[in-house]
Amino acid sequence: MREIGGWVAAALISIVTVAQLASTARSELLLRDGDSLVVAMLVRSVAEGEPFDWVMSSVLFLPELALFAVLWLIGRLLTLDVNTVLLINGIFNLVALYGALRFAAGRRRSAHAPVGWSLVALTAFCAIAVTETSASRDALELASLLATTTYYSATVIAVVLSVGIVRRACDRATQTRLLPLMLGVVALISTVSNPLYAAWATVPLGVVLGVMAAYSAVRRRALPLLAWLIGGTVVGFIVRIPFSAWIANDGAEYAQPGMWPESVRYYTDLLATRMSTPLGVLGTVIVSVLLLVAVRQTFRAPDLGARLVAVAAWALPVLVLIGAVALGTHAARYLEPVVFAPVLALVATPTTVRMPRRAVVALTASAAALLVIGAGLSVPRTVGAAQHPNTDLKCVNEWVSASGQTGAGQFWTVRLPKLHLDNPTQLVQVDHQLNAYAWLVNQSDFTPGEVTFLIEDAQSTNWALGTNAQPTQVISCGQYTIHDFSPVALPLGPPRS
Repeated sequence: MREIGGWVAAALISIVTVAQLASTARSELLLRDGDSLVVAMLVRSVAEGEPFDWVMSSVLFLPELALFAVLWLIGRLLTLDVNTVLLINGIFNLVALYGALRFAAGRRRSAHAPVGWSLVALTAFCAIAVTETSASRDALELASLLATTTYYSATVIAVVLSVGIVRRACDRATQTRLLPLMLGVVALISTVSNPLYAAWATVPLGVVLGVMAAYSAVRRRALPLLAWLIGGTVVGFIVRIPFSAWIANDGAEYAQPGMWPESVRYYTDLLATRMSTPLGVLGTVIVSVLLLVAVRQTFRAPDLGARLVAVAAWALPVLVLIGAVALGTHAARYLEPVVFAPVLALVATPTTVRMPRRAVVALTASAAALLVIGAGLSVPRTVGAAQHPNTDLKCVNEWVSASGQTGAGQFWTVRLPKLHLDNPTQLVQVDHQLNAYAWLVNQSDFTPGEVTFLIEDAQSTNWALGTNAQPTQVISCGQYTIHDFSPVALPLGPPRS
């Protein structure tokens, strides 16, 4: 009953969190951002039987696609719109994080409360998430990214799960081959889907296990885990080779070690911006306190498993931050371990807090009542956010559908209308020179070879069409403008990514 209650409580906490995020400007990232829509676009494309010629970034989103596909099919049966499915997916992601934290908390045993502390850890993570309210995908607002289908949610879960597997292996009285094998499988699947797992888990966990292996008392436990972790990661990179036709960028270009000074300035500026608001300060304070708790738990841990989880809580953020700067990266999302790893400190040593029985019952009942009420009030907020009318988007899609023609738009502009269009093949993704833009899109869209109208908004770069053709009419749809060139057709240039 405790375990079931933990999952139910985690679901209620997740519902409240997603509802709060969807009620702020952060909903732009959850529901309307060009990057955030790739999983939904791909699943819809496959479900509707379009020719499959997708090209991805270095991330294949395999677990994310599997989960969204199931939710999409259920949504179709229940006649749910895509926005509702996206928000439900965010709830599932947070519940999955609880599951990984619960696994990292270890087995139930006397004087321990792993379920309770796992819920506390999830609550701390969600508290950080709800302090993130901007619409920017580049802000240092990293916890809320877990509520999207795109920004590495499966990799976050896999890293926490990997820490849990190592912890369980350390907690066992006797060695087992099953847990190292599980670690290898998680590493393999995660690396195939997203090579960032190697930076977030394989390297930092490998360092921790390597230090453990230096001590003879635990060497026999550390070495198999280290071998399976590295082996699974290596095999994962090999298995990615057959998927190379899908991958437009293997990620190697993102590493620019010579730009580490610019990287320092970039992340420092992001931190300054984050600290410029009261909510940003609150979120930063929560993360800082968790890191201090992790360091304290490292020295006070009663056993090897607890110490390993505590070390992971501060070592992963430190090593990932150092690595991101050393490689000269310029993307806030690469630093996600800075916010999700520290919550592991709360499950490192999940000992029972001594309280009178009546106080425990009262506290549990009060928390349960608040969660039920909060979740009940959050459902209408979530539905309202999902169904919030977007008259500009409706204007564009009604005109495109009525035209019966094929048009084009740039990446950040065209993806939202394309996802919501009755026939998404009517919109083609191009660059500002009208070259087919093969990035997170189905290349079969480029088959017509020409378009008769262009869509633009404030995010579009000025067009350089190389033609004297002038639009026959200009249609204003609020934030969008449609330039209709028909009956003249504009030829598409060669694909580029």
